[in-house]
Amino acid sequence: MSQHLKNITLKIWRQVGPSDRGRFESYLVPEISDEASFLEMLDLLNEQLISEGKEAVVFDHDCREGICGTCSLMIDGQAHGPQKGTATCQLHMRKFESNDTIVIEPWRASAFPIIKDLMVDRAPLDRIVEAGGFITAETGGAPDANLIPIPKPVADASMDAAECIGCGACVAACPNGAANLFTGAKMAHLNLLPQGQAERFQRAEAMVETMDEHFGSCTNHGECEAACPKSISIDVIALLNADYLKAKFKNRKNLSRI
Repeated sequence: MSQHLKNITLKIWRQVGPSDRGRFESYLVPEISDEASFLEMLDLLNEQLISEGKEAVVFDHDCREGICGTCSLMIDGQAHGPQKGTATCQLHMRKFESNDTIVIEPWRASAFPIIKDLMVDRAPLDRIVEAGGFITAETGGAPDANLIPIPKPVADASMDAAECIGCGACVAACPNGAANLFTGAKMAHLNLLPQGQAERFQRAEAMVETMDEHFGSCTNHGECEAACPKSISIDVIALLNADYLKAKFKNRKNLSRI
């Protein structure tokens, strides 16, 4: 079966470094297959640029399986592009028409300074996880699966939150540049499980206050849920707010006993 080929014009943000003003540049990519992924299309563009003696477009990518979250791009004003619940690496050119002009930008958020072209520094997300996104547990052999009974609704909610790939689409889509969906997801998948209870309130306080150092405040626009490639529910933000409020009382009470 013959493949449908199309010609695409790309309007791509080019920026030499963090201090550069940056600008858009346009490129024609001819005869792209419907079956090509968005990143494969960018690979073909870079091969074309290199063959012409020009500098390739810098963009983040790694697993290309919708797992790592590094393929973060703003495509025609939408985080990860026009297909909901999809990372950029899972987006295919069949979603676009021949002779379309596609605008490609990096994440636009003050917490994510541009490194070069389409690549941004998302280290502030790592700092939130470092502040409390872990449990203190003895290492060793894997315990029996049924050693700690966990109700299925709790396990399901925890695993849904754990789907977060840390791409930062929620921050890029939020008009306030808030990271509450990311932080809520990373907190909920531990705070809902028995293994995460020992440090639950220390975790809540540390992660939220680290988040507040870098990101804006959540005002419940809901853009984060719409942009999330894993369709994580904003319910995790409600859990974050509840646990942070409890933490401020419980942690203060514990300190008064020392």
